[in-house]
Amino acid sequence: MAFQHTPVLLQECLTGLQVRPDGVYLDGTLGGGGHAAAVLGRLTTGRLIGIDRDDEAIAAASARLRALQRDGLPAFSALHGNFHDAKALLAEIGVDRVDGALLDLGVSSHQFDTGERGFSYQEDAPLDMRMDRSQRLTAAMIVNTWPQDEISRILTDYGEESWAAHIARVICDRRRSTPIETTGQLVSLIDAAIPKKIRLKDTSHPARKTFQALRIAVNDELAPLEKALRDLVDLLNPGGRLCVIAFHSLEDRIVKNTFRNMADPCTCPPSFPVCVCGKKPLIRLVTRKPITPSEDELKANNRARSATLRVAERLSGDAV
Repeated sequence: MAFQHTPVLLQECLTGLQVRPDGVYLDGTLGGGGHAAAVLGRLTTGRLIGIDRDDEAIAAASARLRALQRDGLPAFSALHGNFHDAKALLAEIGVDRVDGALLDLGVSSHQFDTGERGFSYQEDAPLDMRMDRSQRLTAAMIVNTWPQDEISRILTDYGEESWAAHIARVICDRRRSTPIETTGQLVSLIDAAIPKKIRLKDTSHPARKTFQALRIAVNDELAPLEKALRDLVDLLNPGGRLCVIAFHSLEDRIVKNTFRNMADPCTCPPSFPVCVCGKKPLIRLVTRKPITPSEDELKANNRARSATLRVAERLSGDAV
């Protein structure tokens, strides 16, 4: 399957980034290269660096973006890795500052639509869910080896699943006799674990929250996110912008709170007439409230329905 990507909130991201033709920009979640292609199209002597965990994304996006170059310009580099490690990855190619960075969090459309990757509850496939297929941990390992309490915890924390404890118990009861190896097996267990009257009231798929939770756990999407955001801000030149697209409340909450803390890091009690802690703002909030897709975009791309975009601008000075 070709690595297709319909970029979400594309024009809003380009506006947020304020792309300069000679600037250096980072796409930390390269995917199919949809956002990256639009950024590259605005560069002349500038440079674009893309990072992705998925080797298929690296190959597809590299082919797409290099077709847009003329005589090697604008410069483009694709790095296999995780944006959580952006500082180290960029240092390896001699880059210590960028003029803008973009993150499009979560699973890509290609990963979701490629049944054998195991991200979708709509197709029966191996229970995988790895964004980076060189890593060892899979969703099958979690459901077949992790303690019941830990499975319940991730379903609660990462999926906000009301029936987490019961689903975890059903999973652990079943795996004692038969390993749970496919998405179809897991969907059947979840369907059996949630009472029919509850399923009939909920219009969403009963496995949606469990699959989200497992995917987040397999790929460690949330725990390192705050540090990654701070690292990316630290990489920005003064005036540089960081644009972050999130697709569920857990991600967006981390982005919102991290941005707010960097914009107002003062720890002095409200009763103090002046700040004495010495902590200075590192960013300016460009978006006080998240940007959401327009009605036209939602009609053209239903998968944009839960997307939110937040933008921050780096101020001068160092982190405190």
